[in-house]
Amino acid sequence: MTFIVGVTGGIGSGKTAATDYLATLGITVVDADIVAREVVEPGQPALASIVEHFGNAILQPDGKLNRAALREIVFADPSQRKVLEGITHPAISAAIMQQLHSAQSPYVVLASPLLLETPQHTLSHRVLLIDSPEHLQLERTAARDNVPAEQVKAIIKVQMPRAEKQQRAHDIILNDGSLSALHKALDHYHLQYLELAKKHE
Repeated sequence: MTFIVGVTGGIGSGKTAATDYLATLGITVVDADIVAREVVEPGQPALASIVEHFGNAILQPDGKLNRAALREIVFADPSQRKVLEGITHPAISAAIMQQLHSAQSPYVVLASPLLLETPQHTLSHRVLLIDSPEHLQLERTAARDNVPAEQVKAIIKVQMPRAEKQQRAHDIILNDGSLSALHKALDHYHLQYLELAKKHE
């Protein structure tokens, strides 16, 4: 099994900037968010199961999942959310495992915003937290997604507290400076992970 580095961070922490950079160094990145979207694409068994349970009303005219309609249903009824998770979580886990196993790079990154909140962290040999002060998370996310700060605050509130993430991570990069400072910090850990991956073989 390839050496797996789990990379996580709160919203607007710079997790994607970090994994994008590691990808330029030739490291395979398996992104849990992308996988979660892929498993509900038209033609995928998970989408068929969702339609079977929730009906055609959750489909767009082009046959794709109408996320907004589905979100409304599961937010209004926790039992429906459990049903949805029962369909999607196993499909996401299977797809993540398959991608991790087929990775050819010296080590592989599992990028997930909910790495520490879900059993996904058990797949990682090492956890790297891209950490950022809350005021920067707010600034970056509001600018990137063009959403009000209050909405970003609400998202931060439901994520695992920053201090708890810091305690549970093996490695932490405080991303409160420039992009080149982030890259420099990543270079340092990249070399460490190459060494750890060699020992892991």
